[in-house]
Amino acid sequence: MTVSEIKAPIANEMAEFELKFKSSMKSSVPLLDKITRYIVKRKGKQMRPMFVFLSAKVCGEMNESTYRAAALIELLHTATLVHDDVVDDSNVRRGFFSVNALWKNKIAVLVGDFLLSKGLLLSIDNKDFHLLGLVSNAVREMSEGELLQIEKARKLDINESVYFDIIRKKTASLVSACCACGAASVTSDEKIITRMQTFGEAVGIAFQIKDDLFDYGDGTNIGKPTGIDIKEKKMTLPLIYALNNATFWDKRKIINIVKNNNNDPKKVAEAINFVIKSGGIQYAETKMNEYKNKALEILSTFPDCVSKTSLLELVKYTTERKN
Repeated sequence: MTVSEIKAPIANEMAEFELKFKSSMKSSVPLLDKITRYIVKRKGKQMRPMFVFLSAKVCGEMNESTYRAAALIELLHTATLVHDDVVDDSNVRRGFFSVNALWKNKIAVLVGDFLLSKGLLLSIDNKDFHLLGLVSNAVREMSEGELLQIEKARKLDINESVYFDIIRKKTASLVSACCACGAASVTSDEKIITRMQTFGEAVGIAFQIKDDLFDYGDGTNIGKPTGIDIKEKKMTLPLIYALNNATFWDKRKIINIVKNNNNDPKKVAEAINFVIKSGGIQYAETKMNEYKNKALEILSTFPDCVSKTSLLELVKYTTERKN
């Protein structure tokens, strides 16, 4: 199924959400208004609102609170992306110039702060404190995950449990918040909300492992060039598995490449080949499918409906996508 087919049961809601999201970013300051319009224009696949709306429809009837939940997540997530581009000194985001590339770092940081405050006020003005709690927790975890990854990249002393801790915080916490907020906007049943939260976390972990696997692709059908994680000294699951099963000398050689020769294309290719030959790819794929199956198992406990089918297809899409 394509993304547009998965989106079909919530197509009208997504169209309405776009209008609501645009208005939630409005400002009386012309420069801010210009920048937020630019941000809205370069939207991606809109996976996060899809998770919010489909989760809500699986658990009950969508309402205004559901739209606000999706807008809150998008506002806070967009704020973190704008700040990330400043931190990473990145000039491109989704094929467009980043905010900091066009308006410089100082303005980009302030725009991120503005979006963050917009999200907080949207919740406070409508007394959506339960939603604000879920999303604020995710933002805290994302920050912790990023800092943990930076700390570990310096020492390269990462093991599998630390890797899963990083991706659970950095990536899965947001998908988890999407699903929990979708549920919390239509029901006050804590058991249902927690079930949806756990479902989202499993999907998020599977999604990130898939993302890490792109680094070992052939570069023809994927969204990012191979070897980028190695160049950035990111210890991903295929590499961790390969190092755990390597001889002392092989391990020493590969760690030296990651640490000191990560800008040498030949050396990076050597490290990639080492990971492929060691079975790191198959191991990571097995782990990814374990989390995907865990998510599908949780989803199977909800009543059948069109939105549940779409959510099921969205889970499959996250692990079968080409970019």
